[in-house]
Amino acid sequence: MMNPMFYFLLALTAVLAATANAGPVLDIDGDIIFHGSYYVIPVIRGPEGGGLTLTPRNGNQCPLFIGQERSEVERGIPVKFSNWRSRVGFVPESENLNIKMDIEPTFCAQSTYWWVTSAPSPWRSLFIAVGPKPEAGGEDSSRSFFQIRKTETKLNAYKFAFCRDGNDCIDVGKNVEGGVQGLVVSRPPFATPFEVVFVKATEKQTSSKTMSII
Repeated sequence: MMNPMFYFLLALTAVLAATANAGPVLDIDGDIIFHGSYYVIPVIRGPEGGGLTLTPRNGNQCPLFIGQERSEVERGIPVKFSNWRSRVGFVPESENLNIKMDIEPTFCAQSTYWWVTSAPSPWRSLFIAVGPKPEAGGEDSSRSFFQIRKTETKLNAYKFAFCRDGNDCIDVGKNVEGGVQGLVVSRPPFATPFEVVFVKATEKQTSSKTMSII
């Protein structure tokens, strides 16, 4: 019978191998993000806007898109991360995962997971809308995977990237249209990376935001 220490070392080796290229994402306080809800706040605070929220485009009620609060003092709606493939308990850097606005389903969609819209032309920006929970192995599920990547701007600062095939990754930036700031997938110079920090939301704050938008 093999020594239990052998199984422990085997498991530890597997964890270290899985995390060799993917460190944990940290919140603004330097704490590892495991689960829970987090506000996404721009690194540079100022008149350009606050945290993330849901917003319509072009005068249409649906679908709703991921936008930015107009006021810098508004934290917006927190997000939750899920469905990363490595078997680590923390939210990993540079690994495909799903992002969901932590709010009850809206009248526009079954849920509020981030989805990249299809573009009519390859040079057009891809907006990020919300939609149903991605199905495992679903035909379009690749449009719902994003990565969180470290930046050099500030301690514990990150940016989002969209990596449809896992290789050709494009940063998530901002686009201003009709006074609405929306998140887009677009290469420079059409958009610059949207650099952010994560601030933990309490259950009370999440419930309050849910009641205020629906």
